[in-house]
Amino acid sequence: MTDLNRTTMGTGMTKLPRVFTSRFWPTVCIMSMAIGGMGLQAHAHEKAPDHMAESGKTLEAVIAGAHRSDANKARDQYRNPKATLEFFGLKPDMTLVEIWPGGGGWYQEILAPYMHANGTYYSAGFDLSATEGYRFKSNNALAARLASDADLYGKVIVTELAPPAKVEIAPAGSADMVVSFRSFHNWQRSGVEKDVLKAVFTALKPGGIFGITDHRSEKSTGKDGYINPADLKAAAAEAGFILVATSEINANPKDTHVHEKGVWTLPPTLAGNDADKDKMRAIGESDRLTMKFMKPAQ
Repeated sequence: MTDLNRTTMGTGMTKLPRVFTSRFWPTVCIMSMAIGGMGLQAHAHEKAPDHMAESGKTLEAVIAGAHRSDANKARDQYRNPKATLEFFGLKPDMTLVEIWPGGGGWYQEILAPYMHANGTYYSAGFDLSATEGYRFKSNNALAARLASDADLYGKVIVTELAPPAKVEIAPAGSADMVVSFRSFHNWQRSGVEKDVLKAVFTALKPGGIFGITDHRSEKSTGKDGYINPADLKAAAAEAGFILVATSEINANPKDTHVHEKGVWTLPPTLAGNDADKDKMRAIGESDRLTMKFMKPAQ
């Protein structure tokens, strides 16, 4: 969702990277203030040598990289990053946009290093004018991660997706691919899914790919964190996309789709009754759709 020559200003504000163009400078300033306000200091030179230089490696090597925590790697069995990204057709020399990488940045720590050497990676995050709450905290965590290691994150371009007001996730017609992981249900609950899909369509080149995963249930109430695949297909078609392919890479037949606190009852959140948590762990993470759409070439 960073700096080859980072300095700390006398005000306590962390100066973020040169790689951000002037076009995005307001975004950088806000992120800088967020980091300064949190008292975060990132020193890439203090990281161990085996955490560096993941860029330029194969996708498999980046996924296995020492920069990823054991906790994040443990979730590969449910999120299947290599198979998912290969299904989408991602190549390291593409221009890629990831929508809402979030504070945890689970996919960002794979995508940014993978695209670092030969591609372009846009991190289209939350509204950077947020001053409190989840999105404010997420922005701070994202900024700290990007500042932590220039060899991994030093070329990331930060943009915002806060529909309907802020929807320029990348220059129009510039992206080879846009990806989204488990966010459509949020857009749908907020009633902005059409705005988001229009933004994706605008950012993509003709023939560009929109790859998406999300929690799947044909019985979704619209408030349980799942989405009905038919809703996504209809919204994407209305936006002008062509459905290229679907995959069961991220399917989980153990998921009954009906839980006390919706999808959040399952790992990793485990929001339900304590007595049921072992049962939820045995199910694993949610049943997910994986779809590949294309912006028409003509």
